[in-house]
Amino acid sequence: MSIQVYDYRNDICNMLVTPWIRSRFLRMEPGASAALHSHDLGHEIFLVLAGRAEFTINGGVREVGPGQLCVALADEIHSVRTVGDEPMTMYLSVTPHIQPTHTGRTADGERMPTRFSPSRSYDVEPDDTASMGEVVDTCLEAARTLAREASTLASVQEETADRLRGGSREEAVEARDAVWGALYRAFRQAYELADGWNALADRVERMPDG
Repeated sequence: MSIQVYDYRNDICNMLVTPWIRSRFLRMEPGASAALHSHDLGHEIFLVLAGRAEFTINGGVREVGPGQLCVALADEIHSVRTVGDEPMTMYLSVTPHIQPTHTGRTADGERMPTRFSPSRSYDVEPDDTASMGEVVDTCLEAARTLAREASTLASVQEETADRLRGGSREEAVEARDAVWGALYRAFRQAYELADGWNALADRVERMPDG
């Protein structure tokens, strides 16, 4: 399998979009700015590659240049604007990428009404081969499976709790490995649900009015 290589000088787009992460190169022209917003679930990483930008994150303001990185954690209100006479290009990623991905904020930081964005706004072409009913059923089954995996995880944790609290190292290692197996399956299933949810949210967003 070939390796896809992206170049920030040419590939101004979303390069990877999954429930785990969305990553992209973004170019902003001189004087451009992004409105105040936050992410309900996602941490966002910004790495400036060219030009300069002023970031406002959680009330703090810093100017960031090439090779420098800053982070906006989930729920931290943030915005960015270019500084100087040159365009600014940066790499950014949001983890996880689960709809609705952005929460608009007023100048006072108050949450604005929830808005969902179509997949095309993230350079993802929707797959409409499945009917709306099939999309709903897929999401529902993923939720049911997650509930079963979460129940199993809780049971494993209850069964191993005493060995983790006061057992020998050998017992603790065995218990930890058992919990990890159940935790791994629960997290994988959570992202299966997120994938179905993102598809469902997109499908609803594109439904005609009325």
